[in-house]
Amino acid sequence: MNLILAITGASGVIYGKKLLEVLNEKNIQTNLIISSAAKKIMKFEIDDSIEELKKKSTENYGPDELDAPISSGSVPTDGMVIAPCSMKTLSSISNGISDNLITRAADVTLKEGRKLVLVPRETPLNYIHLKNMINLSQAGVIILPATPAFYHSPKSTDDLVKFVVGKILEQFGIEHNLYQSWEKVEEKNGF
Repeated sequence: MNLILAITGASGVIYGKKLLEVLNEKNIQTNLIISSAAKKIMKFEIDDSIEELKKKSTENYGPDELDAPISSGSVPTDGMVIAPCSMKTLSSISNGISDNLITRAADVTLKEGRKLVLVPRETPLNYIHLKNMINLSQAGVIILPATPAFYHSPKSTDDLVKFVVGKILEQFGIEHNLYQSWEKVEEKNGF
């Protein structure tokens, strides 16, 4: 499998980091793009350096590298994830603005009929956010908000992050054991 992973400048870069770690452990080819704003936010939210994250990817590109192979539809990938996805990035994709490698790769993913998963991490949402999400959903984009569940009795922030990452993996049919499914929780609790 060959995926594109973009980390943009919304709070929640931990989601992109954890997803990258899991994809690396599963030997899934990962093309990483980190936006300039994400690089700034990473300094506040996670301990890893950008270089450490890049080492976990198969390939990595700067957001201005519009000549990167993944900006062409002739380069096959199995899809793209943007986690977290800023409202700026979501809006750009919704309105067909391909002014950096992240939005160009997303545009290519859409035009080639490949799976595109956006993980917005924003609250509350205004009308414009929701309208852009509806437009993208109608275009076949999976909108997967960074909204963890609690039925699996999370014990840490990492458990909450793993839940969202597990949901992302499921969109691509990638098996995981990051959290217990509702079915297993039901069995365990005798429901």
